[in-house]
Amino acid sequence: MSNLRNLLMVLLALTASAAKADSAIFAGGCFWCVEALYQETPGVTDAVSGFTGGTHPAPTYNGRHDGHYEAVMVTYDPDQVSYQTLLDLFWLNIDPFDAQGQFCDKGPSYRSAIFVADESQQTLAQASKEAVAEAFPQRSVATVILPATEFFPVEAAHQDYYLENPLRYRLYRNGCRRDARLEQIWGDRAGGGTTSH
Repeated sequence: MSNLRNLLMVLLALTASAAKADSAIFAGGCFWCVEALYQETPGVTDAVSGFTGGTHPAPTYNGRHDGHYEAVMVTYDPDQVSYQTLLDLFWLNIDPFDAQGQFCDKGPSYRSAIFVADESQQTLAQASKEAVAEAFPQRSVATVILPATEFFPVEAAHQDYYLENPLRYRLYRNGCRRDARLEQIWGDRAGGGTTSH
């Protein structure tokens, strides 16, 4: 009987923790960099690189991904980190004024976007975009807010890239001058205090 009770306690705990998981989808150029940002954020339980927002039914990294954005699905515990905090980190890690892509990556799949799942996310995302526009009145914010659509995880070789290929990741990030551009835009706030740089 005690084994059954222990099993029930474990199942209840798992159900409770699963019920507290929310998700968000962000496109900020290269998904390796966006994944690294969120993977290191306290309260985030997972960050998965992939594609969303396009028309191709089976997008791949080296194949077709028509209209899709490189994006990251972030799973998080809202008791530990808020959607607002995730939004704030997003803005401080992108160039919101580049309509052609992000940093050295140009083209439709590298544009920045926030994919919202519900009205609450829509409201917060819109307010955050307006705050960025107010902070930079001479600039036009190119980042779009779109309804969340099906998310397609990219192949395993591109998951956790910053951990699996740290030297290549660092060379790529430095070569794109991502951090230098973030500092130009955001100054001391660039990166939002993250350690993924």
